[in-house]
Amino acid sequence: MQALTFWKTVVMDESDLLERLLALLAARDIHFCVIGGQAVNAYADPVVSLDLDLVVAVDQIDDLVALLAEEFEVKHFPHSVHVYAPGSDLRIQLQTDPRYTDFPGRAQMQRVLGLDLPVATLEDTLRGKVWAALDPERRASKRQKDLADIARLLETYPDLRPLVPPALLARLL
Repeated sequence: MQALTFWKTVVMDESDLLERLLALLAARDIHFCVIGGQAVNAYADPVVSLDLDLVVAVDQIDDLVALLAEEFEVKHFPHSVHVYAPGSDLRIQLQTDPRYTDFPGRAQMQRVLGLDLPVATLEDTLRGKVWAALDPERRASKRQKDLADIARLLETYPDLRPLVPPALLARLL
């Protein structure tokens, strides 16, 4: 089974939320990149997730959210906008934290979910995971997954260890 078919089966995306969103991004020439666990999957052995985290160019996010609201269910949170569609368990999360603003401009095409998508650079992916793991407002279970993602990246790219704060490295041992 191909990666995209497998993933769409896992997230039960019968509404083609992923394809519809990607088509909308392409049609409007919206600059974005994949971050979070799916970005980690582009650089390390993949794990299954229902989430697809994206960062959109800051000057395009408001227009995109308005367009998305016409076709999908959209919920606003302090540092993200979540996009849902009936018939799909896929959870698309648009990151609005200003620390991610520069990620799309440095993104590189990578194979993820069986598709060639712009993905945050390896260093940016790790940086985002470090921020998430250190965020005291995130659920403990999410921070544990962030630590596991950091560990996956460091196992594959041990030269990135200096980018991880010593307190987080100690928690990985």
